[in-house]
This record gives sequence, C-alpha cells and structure tokens, in this order.
Amino acid sequence: MPAEEEATQPHDDAVPETRELRFAYVAGVTPGKWIRRWEDRMPEVPLHSFLSDDGAQLAVLRDGSADLSFVRLPVEREGLSVIPLYEEQPVVVAPKGHEISVFEEVALEDLAAETFLDVAGLGGAELALQVVASGAGLVVLPMSVARHFNVKDTVARKLTGAPATEIALAWPSDSTDEVIEEFIGIVRGRTAASSRQPSAQQEKPKREPKPDKRGPAVKKPKVAQRYAPNPDKGRGKGSRKKGKR
Repeated sequence: MPAEEEATQPHDDAVPETRELRFAYVAGVTPGKWIRRWEDRMPEVPLHSFLSDDGAQLAVLRDGSADLSFVRLPVEREGLSVIPLYEEQPVVVAPKGHEISVFEEVALEDLAAETFLDVAGLGGAELALQVVASGAGLVVLPMSVARHFNVKDTVARKLTGAPATEIALAWPSDSTDEVIEEFIGIVRGRTAASSRQPSAQQEKPKREPKPDKRGPAVKKPKVAQRYAPNPDKGRGKGSRKKGKR
C-alpha cells in the first residue's frame, strides 16, 4: 500500500510587519524633543533616527532608508513635500587667536581681506574646520554646525550681513500617510488634542457604564397619620377669624 503523501497547506496566518518610522537629520539639528513627544503619543510605532551629511540628505529619501529627512535648504524639491521650519544663525570660524576672538559678533564686510574656504570643496564641515584650525583660512557655517563638531583650536563668532541658512522637513509626496502626518504635526508643535492630528481624530471607545452597587431602590412604607391635620398650621397669629365658637 503506497505511503500517504503529506499534504502541504499554505500559511495564511503570517504576522504583518510592525509599522515603524525612520528619519534622518543633518548636523546641527537636535531632534531629541520630537523623539520624546513621539514616544509619549505613539509608543506603538517605533521611531528610528540617524545622522546624514548634507550630501546625502535627499539620497536617504530616494533609496528608502528614511521616511523623512531634516534637510538644509536649498534642495531639489521634485517629487518631495518640503516644510520650512526655522532659520539658523550664521557664524564665522577662524583659527584660535585670530583677531575676531575679541568681538562678540563680526560684520561680513569687515572680513573682506580674509581668505574664505569652500566647505563643500573640502569634504564637509568637519574637515573644513580642521583646515581652519591649521590657519589656512576662515569658513562661514550655521552656529549649530560649528557647535556640533566643536573642533579644537578654532573660534566662532556671530556673523552679520551673511545670508541665513534654513532647516526644513522633507519626505516623498506619494508616501504621505497618517503616521507621517502625525510626525509632521509633532515637529510643527501641534498638541496631542489638535484636531489636525490623526491620533486625535480617531474615535475613542466608549466606556461601559459602571454597575450600580446600591441595588434596586426600596420604597419606604407609608405611615398612617395618628392625628387630624391642624388647619391653622402655618398661619400667622391672628389669622383665624374671631367669633363665637
């Protein structure tokens, strides 16, 4: 008698993947407050973040390694939704001991005779700052970036007369959903109760009424009156007519 062949049945009870949200951010952006708010409001959706350099701030969106990216404008906006968030204070960074160190802020027009280095041409802010420390020249950077790398033997001062840079939040336009909308709302400062937050729009389950522990109401038995009601009760003195009884 031939052995029975074991039937193979398809597994249709596969567990769906847990939704998570990933975002990248350029140097100088401090996303800690947004992460804390997300963990308070959306603990069921894991949030992952990582630092990207300016050259990869859009590449992380194109290759799918991030759902959103905090970028430094300007950027190519084709196929992206971009929300500007805030401007950054520019600073000039010079080698330690440079004459700008005696001032709290410096005007760009007063540095016309100085040699300025090309940050992008030197491979980014961190490498450019190391070149500045060697005495080769000065660079202009956002204050947050200069503080982030904090290269030894350099000094930074506020710079007036220079264009400010701007930080924005970008994501692929065709990927917008309720989870991304929730994150955008948090970044833009919306409260948890805001009507524009997807989490606030979800209908909350109604609570079941609490059982009445007092039990059914018991009526008190009526007590027969022992005396006839007094017709004068409640009247003031002299309210009764005088006359013979």
